[in-house]
Amino acid sequence: MASSMVAGERLVRAAASASGELGRLPRELRAELEAALGAPAAGRGPLVPFSLLRKLQGALRQAGSPVYLHELLEGSEIYLPEVEKPPRNPELVARLEKIKAKLANEEYKRITRNINCQELNRYGTLADLGRQVRSMKAVVITIFNFIVTVVAAFACTYLGSQYIFTEMAARVLSAVIVASVVGLAELYVMVRTMEGELGGL
Repeated sequence: MASSMVAGERLVRAAASASGELGRLPRELRAELEAALGAPAAGRGPLVPFSLLRKLQGALRQAGSPVYLHELLEGSEIYLPEVEKPPRNPELVARLEKIKAKLANEEYKRITRNINCQELNRYGTLADLGRQVRSMKAVVITIFNFIVTVVAAFACTYLGSQYIFTEMAARVLSAVIVASVVGLAELYVMVRTMEGELGGL
């Protein structure tokens, strides 16, 4: 809390001149003011306590001086001493750290209380991922098998029909018909297989 002011040049000059603005002050008050102004601290001007300034204002009023206190305080500043923080107790710091760790642990337990590791391992994301990969792999193999079967049926029919048909259009038409029949049969088998797998699920 502020209890003094850093004296400005105006106040220092007024106190230094014996027959100046403060010439009508009592001798004791002048001596007290000069003593306060004569002890400057490092890095700042001299400090004048508020109690001395109140005495100075009262003396100026009694003497009927034309100078007011606020005029003398031009350039002065309120001195705010630095507040020194007391060192923290190491036992208190350790206790606070323990409390923080305990609260963090309780919060973690509260968040993870409904998670069961055994269920996670059995039905968790890794098992689901493996099942999905196997299912996708089976679908890809089935589609690849279907395409290879249809293409092979087309190629075999096209190459084999050269002994029966001499025209290119007839050979292509017969190959398309046979490939379509084989494709439909393959689709039928694929659908029945998928129905069986879905029924097993």
